[in-house]
Order: sequence, then structure tokens, then C-alpha cells
Amino acid sequence: MITYATQAEQAAALGERLRALRLERNLHQDALAARAGVALNAVKNLESGRGTIRTLVAVLRALGRDTWLDALAPLPTINPLALPKAGRPRQRARASRGTAG
Repeated sequence: MITYATQAEQAAALGERLRALRLERNLHQDALAARAGVALNAVKNLESGRGTIRTLVAVLRALGRDTWLDALAPLPTINPLALPKAGRPRQRARASRGTAG
């Protein structure tokens, strides 16, 4: 796993990955911008590590990599051990034994 010293380094690395993906698809920045529906400067900013979430989402969708977003914030799974034993939601908390409450 790669560790970065600063957030700026991490953002720059993400920008480099996006640039590499764009070049792999043989797209110019202006063509990607048109496909994503964003300004050319927005793509340039994103590839240099300075961009907005909205631009990132649009560019990833245009590159066919919107599944990357699922990796950023996966849906939490339900832990079966955390479910109540009776199958009904709890109505109130119970004080632990030995303490008044």
C-alpha cells in the first residue's frame, strides 16, 4: 500500500492516474471534457490534483470508471451479530448489571 505524506501528494497521484487512464483511452483533454460535460480547465485542474468532486464524478463516468466511486465509499454491510436476538428492533437501552441507571 502506498502512503502519502500530504493530501496534496495524494490528490496529485489521483490526477496522474486519471491522466494515464485518459491517455490509455487515446483521448485528448478537450475530448474528455466534452464527453464529461465539463470545461477543459476543469479536466486540467483534476489531472493536476486540484479539482472538485463534481468534476471527478463526471470524468470517471465519461471514462467508464464510475465503479471507482463505489470503492471510495462502500455501502456498510449488516453485521449479523449486531442484530437483536428476537428479530425486533430495540425500544430502549438497558443498564448494565451492577450499575444504577
